[in-house]
Amino acid sequence: MLQPAMSDEQNQSARKPSWLKVKLPKGRVFKEVQHLIKDNGLVTVCEEAMCPNRGECWSHGTATFMACGDVCTRACGFCATRTAKPKPLDPEEPRKIAESVAHMKLNHAVVTMVTRDDLADGGAAHMAEIICRIRELSPQTVLEVLTSDFRGNGEALAMVMDAAPHIFNHNLETVERLSPMVRFRAKYRLSLHMLKRALEMAPGRVVTKSGIMLGLGETREEIERTMDDLREHGVTVLTMGQYLRPSPRHLPVIDYIRPEVFDELREVALGKGFRHVASGPLIRSSHHDAAFRPELDILEAMNAYLAGKAS
Repeated sequence: MLQPAMSDEQNQSARKPSWLKVKLPKGRVFKEVQHLIKDNGLVTVCEEAMCPNRGECWSHGTATFMACGDVCTRACGFCATRTAKPKPLDPEEPRKIAESVAHMKLNHAVVTMVTRDDLADGGAAHMAEIICRIRELSPQTVLEVLTSDFRGNGEALAMVMDAAPHIFNHNLETVERLSPMVRFRAKYRLSLHMLKRALEMAPGRVVTKSGIMLGLGETREEIERTMDDLREHGVTVLTMGQYLRPSPRHLPVIDYIRPEVFDELREVALGKGFRHVASGPLIRSSHHDAAFRPELDILEAMNAYLAGKAS
């Protein structure tokens, strides 16, 4: 009897290396986080980006919240987030996210966003309000935001930085040569500029962070050049992970990078001056962020800044 042919997606799953196969746990904490997110009508990048770590992270009571809805205005070749005409921003979303962070007692909260090119400020004011709401309810929480490029809008970026996140994250996603194919409408050099401007807008009181995916056909030389570009623009935190194809409509995986290569690249990055590097097949931009805290001088400068704003 003939067996039915496998789809492209099934084929890819079947040939994934063993180190990329993870099981979704069903423990009590995992279910509690799942219910909390659904009951509040929240969106997490854990689900939208089909993150392979969502089971592990949720079981530890952590999640990365995705703001500004669940529809993106760009159609990047790697991303599973739906592309369509977005709905208006939910004015209750900042409160819901802040209450969830407080309920989960997070030491480190990550808020990312879909790209909203339909909005004049790209959703920056909404992101700023989320930061402020979280800080009101959870003043001890380290706040990290992962934003779009706001189409290079400096005023929009300033709104976010004025709200004083501890960590500003904006991903390059890939090396410069592949950027036009991987990132629809986004520009490699513009992303570097935004990372540098974020640092300049909050001198001494913010950490800048970026991440890249491997396995899209980049070379070792291009990876190291990307590291150099990020360091030249002041970035001190780097994540590197394996690109996984969300569906047959997305870009194919060219290479599955072995874990020992990720380990080598981590050492290379540390040698170039990065302060913290997370590098591995299953690493994503917000994976295990609670293991990283900004340096003491940055935390002290942030506390002084916030005290000055409150007085």
